[in-house]
Amino acid sequence: MNCIIIDDDASARLIIRQLCKQTKLKVKEEFSSAIDAIKYLNSNSVEVIFLDIHMPTFSGFDFIKTLKISPKIILTTSDKTFALEAFEYDAVVDYLLKPLRLERFLKSIDKLSKTTTNIGVKHSSAVGNKDFIFVYVDKRLVKINIPDILLIEAKGDYINIKTLNKNYIVHSTLKKIDEKLPSNMFMRIHRSYIINTSKIIDIEDNTVLIEKYVVPISRSHKSGLMEKLNLL
Repeated sequence: MNCIIIDDDASARLIIRQLCKQTKLKVKEEFSSAIDAIKYLNSNSVEVIFLDIHMPTFSGFDFIKTLKISPKIILTTSDKTFALEAFEYDAVVDYLLKPLRLERFLKSIDKLSKTTTNIGVKHSSAVGNKDFIFVYVDKRLVKINIPDILLIEAKGDYINIKTLNKNYIVHSTLKKIDEKLPSNMFMRIHRSYIINTSKIIDIEDNTVLIEKYVVPISRSHKSGLMEKLNLL
């Protein structure tokens, strides 16, 4: 597989180049500017991009949004706070924290090799629907399968994501997570609740039963919920 490196730090580019020598990856070019890389990709194709997030003028995320043909991307950064945003992009395979270490790098390449069947496929956008989300729980990134979510409850500055087997307390808002969930499956029925409509057992008056949870429906959302359901 061929690749390019995009990082404004020359020493970081050198480290990635050296690490690539321990794999079957061939480095075709390296760039200190995302804009220069875009110009290169207009007339050249690659399978993998090592991409720094923090760069002057044009960030790594800005770069991803310009892609029409989506190579696989491994993000490299010294800042772990962007991990959640990173996995919103279908093109992103992994998220490596600097300083890069060989063992972790090789795990990333192994992960990459399992996704190569779709390399170079055209997408209308680098951002797409997924059947999972990643959330921070106690400083750990945790993967949650979206179909497993029963409901999400707002709790002050946090949300409680409830699945059949486990609850996840996450520092976020209903508005933010609502933007990441498929609208054909999830609906906000109250200022404090989003529900998975496919998990509804019954509706009585102004409440919905989802597994063991009785969830209130606000007046302003009830008509929308009834329209969404497949009523006989």
